[in-house]
Order: sequence, then C-alpha cells, then structure tokens
Amino acid sequence: MGDQRVAVITGAAQGIGRRTAEVLAGEGYLLAVIDRQPVAGFDALSFVGDVADEDDVERFATEVEARYGRADVLVNNAGIASIAPAEETTPAQWRQVIDVNLTGPFLLCRAFGRRMLVRGTGSIVNIASVAGLLGVADRVAYNASKHGLIGLTRTLAVEWGGRGVRVNAVCPGWVKTEMDDESQATGAYIDTDITEHVPMARFAQPDDIARAVAFLADPDKSGFVNGAALSVDGGWAADGSWPSLRLSSRGR
Repeated sequence: MGDQRVAVITGAAQGIGRRTAEVLAGEGYLLAVIDRQPVAGFDALSFVGDVADEDDVERFATEVEARYGRADVLVNNAGIASIAPAEETTPAQWRQVIDVNLTGPFLLCRAFGRRMLVRGTGSIVNIASVAGLLGVADRVAYNASKHGLIGLTRTLAVEWGGRGVRVNAVCPGWVKTEMDDESQATGAYIDTDITEHVPMARFAQPDDIARAVAFLADPDKSGFVNGAALSVDGGWAADGSWPSLRLSSRGR
C-alpha cells in the first residue's frame, strides 16, 4: 500500500458517488465503497450494505481497517429524494429520507471518525445540497435532511478540527444523474426549470461535484478549510433575481 491514501465513498454505484470514486482513483487513492448494490468496475474493497444500518456500517468500517489499516478520507454521498407536498408526506417517507440522508452520514462519521481521531488525521466530505441552504417546495424531508447534514458537518468540524480531522460539506445544485432522471419522470420539473434559474445556465455534472470533493479531501490544497459548506451550484443560491431579470442579464 505504501504511501497511498485511502478514500471511503458511500453510494458509489452511480452518479456523483461513482464519478467521485473515478476521480479519487485517478489521483492515486485506494478505494473502499459501500452501496445497496454491487459496485463494479473499480479495484476497490466493495461492500454491499445499508448506510442507515448501524451493524452494516460497523462491519464495513472493520473490513476497511482490516484491508487497508486506515481511512484518510470519508465521502458521505449516499442519498435518496422524496418529492411530495409537506402535508402529504407520510411519517414513513420522512423517516426513510432522514435515515439514509442524515442518520447514515452520522453513523459513517462516527465509525470512521473515531479511527481518524486515533491517528490524528483525516478529511470527511458530506454531500449536502443547495436544498440544505434554501427551502425548495415539495421536498420537506429531503430539505430537512440536507439542512441537518450541514449542521452535522459544522458540529463535527468544531469538535474534531483541533484533533486533526477536518469536516466539510459540498452543496450541489441540480446534477444530471440517475436521481434527476427519476425525479423528472414524476413530472416534478423539466430541464428549463433548472437551466433558466442557474446563472451559469446549465445543470451540474457529476464531475463538477467530484472535483470539489477531491479539493476538500486533499490536505495540501484545503488543509485550513474546516466546517465549510461549499456551494457547487453555478450560482443558484447566490441569485435573488426574479425570472425576467435573471434571463435578461444573459443577453447583455
């Protein structure tokens, strides 16, 4: 293994997680990945499990420790969406989203954070969302989970930063992934709803998010960045314009 660093990535079978695995592998990281489905195509420790299940998480952490002896980076990417008006969201739907999007990252942070703290070094990157910074209608559980994830990020950054473990979040805007395809299939929105809102006039691509993760993972590039919620949204959260003003500014 030598001096190679080890990155742990959740939800690595597709989308942002898969691209993050590709980017980090390209930068020389050894990989350990967990997903509910097998992750193929990587030279990695691959674990099929549920990030919201404490026993699965502990078994995964134990396997990573046995294989590599350490984890230098943890990327909490696994997540699910739920689109429904708040008054129609059931407690079961709420709990499922919170379990995967917030409890899961807590369990992974706890399991791998404990080990990082013993070594006195590590970087944790939580994939939050622009929906963790703003309110987005018809996504009450998702929004709450991502707001909570940013809160978890900041709290752990405060607790662990002085002990060598940095904790940050990336907040993507709308990304072209399988999750976006599933959401659009429900009729919730179309491409132009997004591109007409984003100042850069396009969706994010998984590579946009993966490159931000790689930056936050690398202590040589971001060694004094701790507790940040880095927006990678093309300016979505910065834009307070109304639609006609937003679109008119592009033609000047």
